[in-house]
Amino acid sequence: MGTLKLRIVPNAKRDEVVGEYADAVKLKVAAPVVEGKANAAVLEFIAEKLGIHPRAVSLIAGEKSRDKIVAVESVDSDEARRRLLAQ
Repeated sequence: MGTLKLRIVPNAKRDEVVGEYADAVKLKVAAPVVEGKANAAVLEFIAEKLGIHPRAVSLIAGEKSRDKIVAVESVDSDEARRRLLAQ
């Protein structure tokens, strides 16, 4: 299991990987910051990009922050980061 540091920009026009932000991967998500919708969108987007089941991605820290840490099962941290940034 690996972990990813993320920097999230909610309310974007579309879901996309923007690039690197310090030691994190910067993502834009279209979902608003209401009732956890942006968090759910982030987890679903990461699962889709990594080609894994959505239940294999979980939020560890940053529930109410733009800076988040997520756990990814079956993919190590370096591989997950490489796959996200390659797209």
